[in-house]
Amino acid sequence: MSFGTQSLARGSATHPWKTLGVWVVLLITAGVLSSQLLGSALTTSVNFTDNPESSQAATLIEEVRGESANTEFVIIANETMAASDPAYAAYVGLVQTEIARLGPDVVHSVGSYLTQDGPVSESGHTALLPVTLTGDDPDVVSENAEILVETVHGLSAPAGYNTLVAGPQTISNDVNRVAEEDLATGEMIGIAVALVVLVLVFGTVVSGVIPIVLGVVSIAVSMGLAALVGQVFELSFFVTNMITMIGLAVGIDYSLFIVSRYREERARGLDKIEAITRSGGTASRAVFFSGMTVVFALIGMLLLPNTIFRSLGTGAILVVLVAVAASMTLLPAVLSLMGDKINWLRVRRGSLDSQSGFWDRVTKLVMGRPVVSLIASAGILLVFATSFLWIDTGFAGVSTLPDEIESKQAFEILEAEFSGGLASPIEIVVEGDGVDATIATLQTSLALDGRFGPTTIDQASVANLAILSVVLPGDVNSVESLSAVGDLRSDIVPDAVAANTTVYVGGETAVTVDFLSQTDTYTPIVFAVVLGLSFVLLTVAFRSIVIPAKAIVMNLLSVGAAYGLVVAFFQAGVGPEWVKSIASSLGFSQVEVIEDWIPLFLFSVLFGLSMDYHVFLLSRIKERFDITKDNAESVAYGLRTTGALITGAAVIMVAVFAGFAAGRLPTFQQMGFGLAVAVLLDATIVRTILVPASMKLLGERNWYFPSWLEWIPNVSIEGTPMDELGDLVEREKVPV
Repeated sequence: MSFGTQSLARGSATHPWKTLGVWVVLLITAGVLSSQLLGSALTTSVNFTDNPESSQAATLIEEVRGESANTEFVIIANETMAASDPAYAAYVGLVQTEIARLGPDVVHSVGSYLTQDGPVSESGHTALLPVTLTGDDPDVVSENAEILVETVHGLSAPAGYNTLVAGPQTISNDVNRVAEEDLATGEMIGIAVALVVLVLVFGTVVSGVIPIVLGVVSIAVSMGLAALVGQVFELSFFVTNMITMIGLAVGIDYSLFIVSRYREERARGLDKIEAITRSGGTASRAVFFSGMTVVFALIGMLLLPNTIFRSLGTGAILVVLVAVAASMTLLPAVLSLMGDKINWLRVRRGSLDSQSGFWDRVTKLVMGRPVVSLIASAGILLVFATSFLWIDTGFAGVSTLPDEIESKQAFEILEAEFSGGLASPIEIVVEGDGVDATIATLQTSLALDGRFGPTTIDQASVANLAILSVVLPGDVNSVESLSAVGDLRSDIVPDAVAANTTVYVGGETAVTVDFLSQTDTYTPIVFAVVLGLSFVLLTVAFRSIVIPAKAIVMNLLSVGAAYGLVVAFFQAGVGPEWVKSIASSLGFSQVEVIEDWIPLFLFSVLFGLSMDYHVFLLSRIKERFDITKDNAESVAYGLRTTGALITGAAVIMVAVFAGFAAGRLPTFQQMGFGLAVAVLLDATIVRTILVPASMKLLGERNWYFPSWLEWIPNVSIEGTPMDELGDLVEREKVPV
C-alpha cells in the first residue's frame, strides 16, 4: 500500500489556484477568529482539573468570602522620614484617597496605618497599604492590578519617597509582560536567522523565503484554531508563544525538505508536475510521518490534569498538524505556480544541499571505525547527562526575577521590612464540628515552629467553616517554603485535627506543592505513552523493529544530555566552575531549582523534534536500501543527500530556541537553552556519528521485521513503489 501524499501533491499542483484559494479563505477566517475570539479564549491563570487539596481549599475559601481575596500591597518607603511625620502621613493619605477613587469596580478596599488597617515597619520608615482588588475572574483581577499600578505611578511623589506595588497579581503581570517581550525578541531572532540559513542552503532568495511564508501561514491558521478551541475550554495565554515557537521550527523545516526535494527532482530532468508529484511521494510522505511522530510526543502533555500543560500541548499539536497540511497541499500549489522562478534572486552558484563531499568523508570516517565512534559519541552524551542526577525541581520565586522588575524591588522591601509571604499566606481551611479546637492546636504548633510567621483567623469565618492564614517569612516558592507546607500537611495538620473535622491547606505555596506532586506522578506515564506510540508509528513507517528501538535510545541520549547541561548551567552548586563561568557570561541566572515543568516539557517537545531528523534521514536511507540492498552505501547516500538540509534545519531551530534563552527570565532561559542544545546535539553527534556507526555495526539487521508482524500494512514511507524502480535506476545509474 502506498500512502496518498503523492496524489495529494499532484492534485494540489494541477489545481494550484483552487488550492491557494482554499488556504486564503482559511487564512482570512483564522484572522477573523483570532481578532474576535482569541482574547476571550486565553487566560493568565493556571488551574487543576483533578481537584487537588489546594483547589478544594480555594473552593471553600470562596464560599466563606464570597469571592477570592485578591490582596496587593502599596509600599511607601522613605529612608529619612518616619511615618509619624505629618508630611509622610499627608502623602500616605493622598495615595490612599487616590486608590479609593478607583471605585468598587476596581478596588474593594484600601487601608493604611491612618485608618488603623495597615502596618508600619519596625523601623518606622515604611508603610504598607493593603489593597483588596475587586473581581473573581483572574483576567479581571489582572486588569485591575494594572490599573492600580498605573494609578500609583501617576502620583507625583515628593522627593525621597519610594512608592511601589507588590503582590501575587502584580508579580504575575510583570512576569507575563517580560515573558511576552522576551519571546517576541526570540521570534524575531529566529526568523532573521532562518532567512539567512535558507538562502545559504538554497542559494536563492525566493527559495529561502518560501519556507518562512509557509511557516507564518501555519502559525496564523493555528491561532484561529486556538481561538475556537478556547471557546470550549480556556487556554493559557502562553499558547500563542508555543504556537509561534513550534510553528517556526517545524513549518520552516517541513517546507525546507520538500522544496529541496523538488529542486533535486527538477535537476534530474523531471518536468514541473512530475517533480512535485515525486516530492509528494517521498519528502511529503516523510513530513507526514515526522509530523505524526511530533504529535504523538506532544500528546504526553495533554495527559497532565492542569491547564498549562494541556494548553501548551494543544497549541503545539495544532500548529504541527496545520504545518503538515500546508506542506502537503499549499506548498505543491505554490511550487506549481512558481515553477523554476523559485530560483530567482540567486546569491551564489550552486546550493549547499548539492554539496555532499563533506558528508561522504564524515560517513566513511565514522563507518570505518564504528565501534570507536559509537562508544565515543555515546560516552560524550552520557557524560553530559550526569549532572541530571543532582537535579532539584521547583518553581522560580520572585527572588529569581531580574532586578529591574518593579514587583521584585517591591518584594525585597516587603521581605526586609515585613514578611515576604505576607502577600501570599498559607490558607488553612478548617471544616467540621471541631473547628475551634483544631485552630487552637494549629496555632500552638505553628507558633513553636520557626518556619512559620504570625497567624490570623479570617473575620468572614463561620461556625463550622474557618480560614486560618499563616505568613511564610520568605519567598513563597522557595525550597524552604515548599518544604514547610509539605510538613504542615503530612505532620502538623494530622496531629491537630479534632474529631469530625477536615483540614485543607491552600494558598499559592500549596498550589505549587500540588503542581510538583502532579508532575512527579504523571512523568513516568507520559514517558511510557510517548515512547510506546513513537515505537508503533516508526515500526509501521519503516517496517523494522530495530530502527524504532534504536531511534528511541538515541533520542533519549540526546534528551538526557540536554537535561544534564540545563542542570549544569543553571542550578547553583552543580556543574564545574568553567561551565558556571560560561553561563555567567551568557547572562544565565543561577537558581536553587530547575523549573519543575521543564524536564517533562523538554522531553515531549524534544522527542518529537528529534524524531523529525531521524525520519527524514532514515527515509532516504531506506529509499536507497530498497533499491541497492547495500546497507553501507545506503547510509552514505542518506547522509550525503540530507546532511546540509538537516544541518540547516537544525541551525534554524537552534536560533529560534537560543533567542528564547537570551531572555531575562530564568524559566525561559532554561527552556530555550535546553531545546537549543538538544537539537544541536541531535543534529551533530547523534546524526553524524551515532546513526552511521550503529547502522554499520547492525548491517542488514537494521531492517529486521518479524514475520508475525507482516499483517501490518506497508505504507512505504520512503515512497519508492516498484513501478518507479526501473525509471529511478535508469536516471541514477543505480545497480540492483
